[in-house]
Amino acid sequence: MTLDTLAAPALPPPSTAELGDHVRALREQVGRAFIGQAEVFDQVLLALLATGHVLIEGVPGLGKTLLVRALAASVGCTFGRVQFTPDLMPADVTGHAIYDPKTERFQIRRGPVFANLLLADEINRAPAKTQAALLESMQEGQVTIEGRRFALPAPFMVVATQNPIEQEGTYPLPEAQLDRFLIKVVIGYPGLEDERRMVARVIDGKVAADLDVSQVQPVLSQAQLLAVQQAVASIRMDAAVTDYAVRIARTTREWPGVIGGAGPRGGLALARLARAQAAVDGRDFVTPDDVRAVALPALRHRLLLAPEALLERQRPDDVLKALLHKVPAPRQ
Repeated sequence: MTLDTLAAPALPPPSTAELGDHVRALREQVGRAFIGQAEVFDQVLLALLATGHVLIEGVPGLGKTLLVRALAASVGCTFGRVQFTPDLMPADVTGHAIYDPKTERFQIRRGPVFANLLLADEINRAPAKTQAALLESMQEGQVTIEGRRFALPAPFMVVATQNPIEQEGTYPLPEAQLDRFLIKVVIGYPGLEDERRMVARVIDGKVAADLDVSQVQPVLSQAQLLAVQQAVASIRMDAAVTDYAVRIARTTREWPGVIGGAGPRGGLALARLARAQAAVDGRDFVTPDDVRAVALPALRHRLLLAPEALLERQRPDDVLKALLHKVPAPRQ
């Protein structure tokens, strides 16, 4: 039995000009809470427009939670957060059935996954069975509780974080789950001026370092966001550009120093993100430059480097940059 959540009313897809207006409005609103790190926000925005999930890698204290909360507030979406720990159980994420002695019946208590934007904080701290609880949600937009399937609200997006430095007590994400993330975003320390602005804003009349998103106003409703996502999915992508994205993904499997390249989802991720990049740039068609622009966040988590490459301190980004210079692009 499937219990569907109430869907937002369908709206006509916006025009290319309206898409640009929406993107500018989102940048302005999120920027009221999330200072600097423009590239990080742009990549998360691309994933949102392309209806994908995001893995953010960075040390603690860089504003990952603040970014997701501000983004949820700007699009009028519900926000959920799960702090992953070694003792976290799958039911703590998806929900469970509880017995009600008054009615003498079991009732379903839905977990935090039933939100439009879910922050899975430090996802690599939970064991594999709890990480796997997100697989059905991310792939099918539903969860199964006591044999009953429940649809998740639309739009639905998972933003997971992990710490690249502290590895004690962590469980590396399996390749199958990494592949479910549309992009991997690497967030570093902010610049000097941005960090000054952050500190000044936090200490200005506040007794604690609160994540303040009160100034962020919704500029899109859930129905409008769904219409925007549909418009992005309808952007024209020429067969030659599609072939270019596929050839990039396939070349990762044959590249020296790579023992595990991108699978078919890699080519799909390039195509979806390239459409979103075209929309952000105000175009209704995709160019090879759009594919190149999204190649690193789309593919860096899908590459498994050989031990000798790691000894030479190569990174997936280094491989991808070299690869992009070798794969010929179609003439525009």
